[in-house]
Amino acid sequence: MSDKVLAPDSKVISYFSVAGFSRTRSHHMSNETRHLRHPKGETHMPRTKHLNSDGSPMFTNRLSHETSPYLLQHAHNPVDWFSWGEEAMIEAKKLNRPLFVSIGYATCHWCHVMEEESFEDLEIAEYINNHFIPVKVDREERPDIDAIYMGAVQLLNGNGGWPLNVFLTPQCKPFFGGTYFPARDGDRGPSAGFLTLLRRIREAFDEHPDSIEKSSEELTQAIRKMLAPLPGSEIPSPIILKRAADLFKHIYDPAHGGMKGAPKFPSTLAVRFLMRCHRRTGDSHCLAMALHTLRCMAQGGIYDQIGGGFHRYSTDEAWLVPHFEKMLYDNALLATAYIEAYQISGDKIFKRITEEILDYVLKEMRSPDGLFYSATDADSVTDSGEKEEGFFFTWMPEELDLILDKDLAELAKSYFSITGKPHFEGRYIAHINRDEQGVADEEKLSIDEFRNKITQIKETLCLERLKREKPLTDTKIITAWNSLMISAFARAGFVLDRPDYTAAAEKAAKSLFEKVLVKNRLFRTFQGGKPRHWGCLDDHAFFVQSLIDLYESTFEQGWLKQAIDMDDILGTYFEDKDCGGYFMTASDHEALIAREKPGHDNATPSGNSVQALNLLRLHSLTGNPMYLNRAEKTFKAFSHHMEQSPHAFGDMLLAVDYYHDLSKEIVIAVREGSFEKTGSYLDVLRRSFVPNKVVAVVNGTEEPDNCKTIVSIALGKTSGEHDVVAYVCEKGQCGLPCTDPLEFEKRIMT
Repeated sequence: MSDKVLAPDSKVISYFSVAGFSRTRSHHMSNETRHLRHPKGETHMPRTKHLNSDGSPMFTNRLSHETSPYLLQHAHNPVDWFSWGEEAMIEAKKLNRPLFVSIGYATCHWCHVMEEESFEDLEIAEYINNHFIPVKVDREERPDIDAIYMGAVQLLNGNGGWPLNVFLTPQCKPFFGGTYFPARDGDRGPSAGFLTLLRRIREAFDEHPDSIEKSSEELTQAIRKMLAPLPGSEIPSPIILKRAADLFKHIYDPAHGGMKGAPKFPSTLAVRFLMRCHRRTGDSHCLAMALHTLRCMAQGGIYDQIGGGFHRYSTDEAWLVPHFEKMLYDNALLATAYIEAYQISGDKIFKRITEEILDYVLKEMRSPDGLFYSATDADSVTDSGEKEEGFFFTWMPEELDLILDKDLAELAKSYFSITGKPHFEGRYIAHINRDEQGVADEEKLSIDEFRNKITQIKETLCLERLKREKPLTDTKIITAWNSLMISAFARAGFVLDRPDYTAAAEKAAKSLFEKVLVKNRLFRTFQGGKPRHWGCLDDHAFFVQSLIDLYESTFEQGWLKQAIDMDDILGTYFEDKDCGGYFMTASDHEALIAREKPGHDNATPSGNSVQALNLLRLHSLTGNPMYLNRAEKTFKAFSHHMEQSPHAFGDMLLAVDYYHDLSKEIVIAVREGSFEKTGSYLDVLRRSFVPNKVVAVVNGTEEPDNCKTIVSIALGKTSGEHDVVAYVCEKGQCGLPCTDPLEFEKRIMT
């Protein structure tokens, strides 16, 4: 089979190109549009400019029956939206109309812009309703649909983003698409606007059906090939780890950290891999790149210096001007990276940032039942009532003069760089480009006095900020993202010896079991009091990871047993038994035009990357060769593509590193009633960066308990006459029992 990507029929492409849409920018009404009462109640504030005199919405469409905040945002558009499902497909076939599928998410800035410009426009809405079957999709609820049609747009245009707008045949095969389209000819640059494009697409659909059919079939075949690549035959060798490190060095920005150029995403430089590279090889450059990147991010505007937590990405190379939405997954992944940076360096800035991220999440993103909301919006309402990106998070110098005492105001402006030329929309973004000690010396303060004043400034500004209208919070609960945050709290709870963080992780995990596991099947989301949509690969893989992390933070065997049970479900429904690896959707999932087997990391790690490491950890704990065999098959499934682009598999590199390392199997056997005496051993683990390990704390008696039955590495490990005895093993080969914490530290660090 040729490696060449098939493009749509040239006649169709040229037809659309004359409208000025052969490449699109990457950013993030039927005759009887129904007039329905909104099911959310009389107090619901409809998100539309089309209101009756009593304030009720003029239009209400099918999305009013959904629970997704994103879909509900569009419930009162004059566009007569369908949600993805059989009803829309039947209607498209019955009327022989193309499907217009628009994909986005609740906190997407450019999704909001296109809604206001086009989907609230009566003329555009009427044309869509009369000539297309319009379908709205929340990409966070349906990543399977998003992946397929994002692949189509990337093949068509070479780029992608949200809103994602794609046109399909009634058989759901794509033939054209793009991202944000301005509404009218000449708006924002392009010579032809969305309405003109709609007319041209419908004309092409009617006048060139054979070309549309041919191009859609070619594009569908290309998508299938792209989303489920052919496997390799070999397990990646350690050489791939060096190649990946060299590639990261090549793209590294020595001035600002991260990847060269802009925009800058936190995930584009695999800092956790680079820290492992340093530990394995002693390469100081790898460690310097990772720590410098994390420090620069923590000092930049991408980090909310006042309230904690990271924004989604930076629009510039210096991490200064962010896209202001905050995503749960970013903050979970970054908290994990910062806690590892603290372990490897001992630098307390990394400890502080970890705690500020997690404290922010507990304060702003936690639901009453202990789960975590998905995101907060970039847009907020200004003092004049206009909606503006970033207003909630930005400042003016005169505001600080009114809010703070004079000395604190001057210190805040100096330290947080709220001086000189404004950074964004005439306002200032708090960021740090000065050394703490230097500012303290300039202000004639001790470092402790300086830090106390900065804390006071932050607390005051945070309270003042709450007087503004807060950005929208997407309260949807996503299983995969909650699992990442459970892992972050569990790991930080252990490393920092913070029982409150561990308790937050345990409560969230218990709530996930209660809310989204129904009859032994995992759902992806929980919203409006009910679970929705079958879970995808990342929901299952990330949940397994979080349960293993909880076990290694609490040493309660129930969490490990649940991780094993959840892996059984994952293997049953998602595993490619023939070629290895895991599909995004379950074997009994809705049939789509393609079934993805994700390997590349995106904003979150791929489910295959996380699952590969899960399997290696489960093998180390249980000794069951089945887990190792499945991990090796996963490596083989992606080995060809890893060889081509190792830097695109950042989290799978962690698993490859674990596989080739002499990973540690650590057992701490404790005499009954002496658990408190494990403290000195656990403190060694807390301060030591030993990523490729598993840890079990077990009863030190001779008789095997339930834990030892599951954790085979604990069999035969006893405390003897001692209160605590530690065992350090590598690939099943164990050294002599250890009763000295200092000796224990030497063994795990070699």
